[in-house]
Amino acid sequence: MRLGIVSYPTVGGSGAVAAELAKQLARRGHEIHVISYRLPFRLGGFQQNICFHEVDVSSYPLFEYPPHELALAVKMAEAARDHALELFHVHYAIPHAIAGFLAQQMLGSGAPRMVTTLHGTDITIVGQDRSFFEITRFGIERSDAVTAVSGFLQRMTVAEFQIKQPIDVIPNFVDLELYRLEREDRSAFASPGQKVLLHVSNFRPVKRVLDVVRIFERVAREVDSVLLMVGEGPERSSAQALARRLGLLDRVRFLGQHQAIEEIVGLADVFLLPSELESFGLAALEAMARGVPVVGSDAGGLPEVVRHAESGYLLPVGDVEGMATRAIEILKDDERRREMGQAARQRVESLFGAERVVGQYEAVYNRVLGR
Repeated sequence: MRLGIVSYPTVGGSGAVAAELAKQLARRGHEIHVISYRLPFRLGGFQQNICFHEVDVSSYPLFEYPPHELALAVKMAEAARDHALELFHVHYAIPHAIAGFLAQQMLGSGAPRMVTTLHGTDITIVGQDRSFFEITRFGIERSDAVTAVSGFLQRMTVAEFQIKQPIDVIPNFVDLELYRLEREDRSAFASPGQKVLLHVSNFRPVKRVLDVVRIFERVAREVDSVLLMVGEGPERSSAQALARRLGLLDRVRFLGQHQAIEEIVGLADVFLLPSELESFGLAALEAMARGVPVVGSDAGGLPEVVRHAESGYLLPVGDVEGMATRAIEILKDDERRREMGQAARQRVESLFGAERVVGQYEAVYNRVLGR
């Protein structure tokens, strides 16, 4: 197939999944055209069968804000016309589904069909803003097929937007060949015998990164350990300030953004994800793929990823004490930690491997194209 994949290039679940999907589809022989205003962060280096189209957003005195959505629609139409694209796969309802609709209108008959994947905040936050509600629903309804990354997100979309067309649940995935069970060398981050806790996110308020630091403060009282914080975002400075106030700066390392997440998660003994809401929890999935138990919140789609008391522990949002207690239990019992890690890996292999999930996307494409 000749496919156009549209996503945000920034760090986050939607950009990561779109980039990984592009690579997996390209390996299967499909011709992939990625369209965005910057090369997605997981698409660095040459990728066979992948062509990148950069959206050029011009600035005119008439416009107070650059018209990104219009420039994106034009670039999508241009790529479709020049490369005979059969289908657009857009990640995020707005603005990408709207830009896709405009591109289809410009191209007329024979325009590519459109599949929209909902990732979370396009529904749980942006779509709930009344100024975006109607156009979000319009973009979903004008798509030829819609997928959601979790059953939770599917149900929320149907309930909030009264969507009548079916929404396929296709979960996020990992390339199992990249995620080995062998432990990474931790000597640069931890002393021999120290345990390592890890958090990876975009440090937005919904991730509750201050809870991560508070959980670690309680863990550190009983277990010789360090905390690695990976990512960038608005809450990073607050998390650093809290670690300083608690006297933990020498044991909390802020590492910034990293592309090789499969290596970073291999450093950990426990992964912390106490988010207010997770539509799926891709970071938790990546940790589980390396055999790392997860301690997090039982909110949104995360219970579809982490099986409580088997591959980790899920507790109510804000239960810092409970999450700390469970993390301490895991860290003090190496045999239990290994068992939970093995269960986590087995769950990923059975449900979330790239081979299985990418095939589900291909089935949707074929259905939309009438094959």
